[in-house]
Amino acid sequence: MHGVVVEFDEAAGLGAVDGDDGTRYDFHCVEIADGTRAIPVGAHVTFRPLPKLGRIEAAALERP
Repeated sequence: MHGVVVEFDEAAGLGAVDGDDGTRYDFHCVEIADGTRAIPVGAHVTFRPLPKLGRIEAAALERP
């Protein structure tokens, strides 16, 4: 899927992506594929929706 990072708290390592399907997906910094553990708000990304703890989160975030 494609989306845009709309929130990211570097201290907590938590963020959110608005997917092109209109759904907001939370993510943890370990899901950033390049291993940097940080990503800027406004970044366009591709990701994989992943069921986690009873909800769907964004996994394998990559900047195209």
